[in-house]
Amino acid sequence: CFSMAVLGSVLQRFLPNLLPTYASRSTACLRWLRRFCAGPGPEPRAVRALLSGESDRYGGVTVRHLPDQISESTFSSVLRDSLSQWRSDGRIAVWLYVPLAQCRLAEVAALHGFTFHHALRDMAVLSLWMGPGESRLPGYATHQVGVAVLWVCLEQSSVCVLSEKDSSCCGGYFTSKLLLVYVVWRDERAVVNEANGKVLVVQDKNKTVNAWKFPGGLSNLGENIGATAVREVFEETGVRSEFRSLLSIRQQHNHPGAFGMSDMYLICRLSPLTYDISFCTQECLRCEWLDLADLANTKDTTPVTSRIAKLLLYGLEKGFDRIDLSMDEVPAVYSGLFYQIYHRKTSSGA
Repeated sequence: CFSMAVLGSVLQRFLPNLLPTYASRSTACLRWLRRFCAGPGPEPRAVRALLSGESDRYGGVTVRHLPDQISESTFSSVLRDSLSQWRSDGRIAVWLYVPLAQCRLAEVAALHGFTFHHALRDMAVLSLWMGPGESRLPGYATHQVGVAVLWVCLEQSSVCVLSEKDSSCCGGYFTSKLLLVYVVWRDERAVVNEANGKVLVVQDKNKTVNAWKFPGGLSNLGENIGATAVREVFEETGVRSEFRSLLSIRQQHNHPGAFGMSDMYLICRLSPLTYDISFCTQECLRCEWLDLADLANTKDTTPVTSRIAKLLLYGLEKGFDRIDLSMDEVPAVYSGLFYQIYHRKTSSGA
């Protein structure tokens, strides 16, 4: 049988003599013949599929499902193309969920700069920071929360206590048992100027709603509550302050921003040492000193901020000693260690 090239050559030689003069010698006819002789063009380049990811409000992408039965070399190419696309889209971080059955792909991801963030049961989560400067990705949960219960008999002015069988402090009295819940530990702090009743607030850059809130952020590992409060306020607003008290605690389980873990949100009261604002443009849209009464009544805020603003107004009017949970440092039962305890002050100052 004829090949396409041979057939084209025959037609190009004899067809002009068989066609009418005008048609055979037309430019269009000759172009058609050349294309016919050249045969089919090259196959169109296949477009490689990208990894499917969910974008978040912080500028990150989360990939929860990897392709089944994919080789390491193919996954490396797909991951490279996906990272290139996400960088072009302005994404600054990638969260990659790798199941135990596909753990071989974690090594491939590591060659592209990913590191382990955490692992739980049969799933490892890898992360990659693609934004400017040092990574601002949050760490994983680090704390356990102990809950103590007091049974108080008002008629007899007595309290129920127990001695733990396995306690390292023999004969020590403890109330209730330990509830183990791994949490992400965060601080929000209200910097209050008691002289004029104004409070420092910000609008987060990465929130879907531009609501006024108190400056806040995650605690570093081994960092005390007060130290976190002072550090975060300065980093976000440029205002220096000192820790005064713990005001409130918010607890939320299955927190979307904490990898589905529980979230403990500690709200602190601070006093300003400086007043000039120089806020972080990477995290905040705006930062201002607002009147507490205005903050308590505005609709442009979050429910927790509004409630704390009203609590602070009460403290300004009646005295902060009625709302403050002050901190004292006390020796722990473990030799050489100390812990911080927060509670309302009594009339004796204890």
